[in-house]
Amino acid sequence: MVADVLAYFGEPAEEYVRRRHGELKSRGLTNEQIFPRIAAELSGRRVTAPELSLRQLRRIVYG
Repeated sequence: MVADVLAYFGEPAEEYVRRRHGELKSRGLTNEQIFPRIAAELSGRRVTAPELSLRQLRRIVYG
């Protein structure tokens, strides 16, 4: 279990963004709701990711 927690917090920002986008999209949220939420979540992670704009978050997901 400890390894799972460490892996979760050690997840790179790009992987986190893609994973969370998929999770939130599957719950029926729109991109307009998803990207600001992910941006807020990134700042609260144990290892804070660099501040990313909504456009940068979209580029991570959609390329």
